[in-house]
Amino acid sequence: MSRTHSLFLASILALPAVLPLTAQNVSAQNPLAPMLAPTGTLRAAFLGDNPVLGRVDAQTGAVTGPVADLVQELARRIGVPYTLIPASGARDIIGRLQAHTADIGFMAYNAGRAADVDFSNPWLLMPNSYLVRADSPLMKVEDADRAGVNITAVKNDTQDVYLSAHLKNNHVNTVPAMPPPAEIENLLTSGRIDAFAANRQRLLEVAERFPQLRVLSGDYFVASQAIAVAKGDASRIEAVNRLLDSILATPLVKTSIDRAGLHGVDAAKPGGH
Repeated sequence: MSRTHSLFLASILALPAVLPLTAQNVSAQNPLAPMLAPTGTLRAAFLGDNPVLGRVDAQTGAVTGPVADLVQELARRIGVPYTLIPASGARDIIGRLQAHTADIGFMAYNAGRAADVDFSNPWLLMPNSYLVRADSPLMKVEDADRAGVNITAVKNDTQDVYLSAHLKNNHVNTVPAMPPPAEIENLLTSGRIDAFAANRQRLLEVAERFPQLRVLSGDYFVASQAIAVAKGDASRIEAVNRLLDSILATPLVKTSIDRAGLHGVDAAKPGGH
């Protein structure tokens, strides 16, 4: 696997982790392999900076977490090696799928993205909340939905899309990309924003680093993480759903979530229920 360095995020996001075909991690090839892995390797892109999906080791480039475990199992079941591709954002994943440089992509479903790619049923449920200053008068997620509260999210990310459609008394301000934890801390403690919207796991990790911050109780939305494929082939997404259902009938995803130490995240049930 390619070596990377955390100071050069672009190089991390560009270099895939390739797992070889071995007797230990791959069974005999399945008839679905040509459909899902036409190059002979299952190429899986995921949001490389989302801790709910996976973590990229800054020194080795190794990927761990639920996506790594799920892709390994998908590849084993269809009998091919696999490649994990950390991507810089949802548009990067969509672009790779459309250019056929990735076979499957991992991100949260929303209607805008579904116009460009086809989505499987959910495989993982991801709660979302707000990060605020420790002395903030906001105590629960409902408190943020009022005039004068500066809610900020990453533009076009799941949180921005959902809140823009569902806030009744407020609106969302956006930043172009996910800020590093220290920048989020500065935005909040300087008073430039009142609440930062993201998935609960990400927010908890920032709050653990900065005791002057805390995560609000409750979740305004539980996002459905799904597998995306290039649009236009119903048989391909049906095949992905069949494989997902068979995997979700086992404890694999739940075990992976627990091993990764994720908080509040849950495995979906077969059929996406």
